[in-house]
Amino acid sequence: MAVDYVLEDLMGKLGEFGKYQFLQFFLQVLSALTAGLHMLSLVTVAAVPEHRCFIEGIDNGTFSQVPWNTSDILAAIPLKDNGELDSCHMYDPLDNRTIVTCTQYVYDNTYYKDSRTIDWNFVCDRRWLGAIVQTVYMLGVFTGAVTLGGLADKVGRKTVFCWSALLQLIIGVGVAFIPEYFSFMAARFVLGIVGSAGAYICGFVLTMELVGPTKRTVCGITFQAVFAGGIMLVAGWGALIHNRQLLQVVYGLHGCLFLGHWWWLDESPRWLWMQGRAAEAVDIVAKGLRINGSGIPIDKDYFVQKAKQQSAMEEKSSAGLKDLFRTPNLRMKTLNVCLCWFANSIVYYGLSLSAGKLYGNPYLILFIMGLVEFPSYLTIVFILDRLGRRSITSTLMLGGGLCCIIAAFIAQGSTTSTSVVMLGKLLIAGSFAVIYNYSAELFPTVVRNSAMGLGSMCARLSGALTPLITLLDSFDPKIPAVLFGVVAIGSGFWVMFLPETMNQPMPESIEDGENFGKGDTWFSQCAGRKPRQNSIFDDPEQTVPLKKIESGK
Repeated sequence: MAVDYVLEDLMGKLGEFGKYQFLQFFLQVLSALTAGLHMLSLVTVAAVPEHRCFIEGIDNGTFSQVPWNTSDILAAIPLKDNGELDSCHMYDPLDNRTIVTCTQYVYDNTYYKDSRTIDWNFVCDRRWLGAIVQTVYMLGVFTGAVTLGGLADKVGRKTVFCWSALLQLIIGVGVAFIPEYFSFMAARFVLGIVGSAGAYICGFVLTMELVGPTKRTVCGITFQAVFAGGIMLVAGWGALIHNRQLLQVVYGLHGCLFLGHWWWLDESPRWLWMQGRAAEAVDIVAKGLRINGSGIPIDKDYFVQKAKQQSAMEEKSSAGLKDLFRTPNLRMKTLNVCLCWFANSIVYYGLSLSAGKLYGNPYLILFIMGLVEFPSYLTIVFILDRLGRRSITSTLMLGGGLCCIIAAFIAQGSTTSTSVVMLGKLLIAGSFAVIYNYSAELFPTVVRNSAMGLGSMCARLSGALTPLITLLDSFDPKIPAVLFGVVAIGSGFWVMFLPETMNQPMPESIEDGENFGKGDTWFSQCAGRKPRQNSIFDDPEQTVPLKKIESGK
């Protein structure tokens, strides 16, 4: 079928962004704050402080008060090539010419007084045990993105959002009191499912399906900015609270922000309409009109009747994840977007982990790492609806990938290297923000949440792989950064073959998604060729004013 003109007429009555949309958007965007917070909470809760071997006769506890540059310490611990103390080795007390590995550790408590790493000694040859907890969390987000995304398309966005938010509160607080490693890791996995997948993706889709086309950009970018705000919140609470158990409890208690959502948050009218629940969709729109104070009358019987007529003419089917790959055009767009999510994530985390190390207060550094994304988001808000999604996404990814490759051939730690890395992070943060909007607009309503979940799944998969890829620097320090750059450049080029969605109606059915944007590529646009006719066109009945139809009854 064509894009549902009756549904578009119904949603159009709400306007682009009134008081009702603002209130709903505020409830939805809170999910981005907690998603960013939980994503990087281990940076403080399981922080890895500076450490060295415990020296018998000199040290007397986990946090020694002996300065690390005294002659006794320098005589007991070898130096690395850069002049720093070896954090994992010491001279054998019985043979000062032999270097042995540490059996106990002393930690620098300048910034970190307590952490899971200190409790479990996850340093040196045991450091991988701490790193794998973050990987498991990302795998949880990976799992939640694909399973809860599809579930939300079947049972509703609001249902999945609210249950995910409740579990996020319970597990976010409860994980602070788990003393055993594998149980802690399992809880982090579940927290990844509900904390950074269930609520966040559903909240984003609810926003995209409620606001008008001209406001999707600002709302979508705001989600990314609030996510960065969550990262900054991790740094702020970490600097104030030095007990890792209390700190995790405070992080988890942010789930209280969602306690009223079951009563205040509304289901997506678009989703209700596509599920054959037109009466509920009309009631929500009528509620929105009252809150907006627009005074526009709405004929519920007319819209319900039209929905039944359309439903009778259509074959009932349950769309799901597999429908994204069933038809050729939709399949190609799905694969393209999946690679785009994968590439954006791998470069974002790759730049953060592999280049341009910063020294100083770790809380301040983490705060700046979140803050540095805001200039990119502000710029995107002003240019996205002028230049379009396709050209901006492609350009930013090509630029970010190029920065990765350039940074690989510049001395690490230098001012130039740091500047290139920060520029790359700005570019990738921008393209990462755009791809959320772009994905939501490319795919039809019946599988939009599934598509967003699949894209997020690909991003979390690359996020989980990034720490493993960085290990390749043992062969050549340039390999990880060059690999990240090549992936980004390849994906940025392929994005040129996606259709532009700026100011276009959102497709509703699978047929809409297949026909949308056929023949519309960056190359055809440059050549001056017009894309083939979309499935988006006006129905003849749409030319008849609604008031005349109503008055003729």
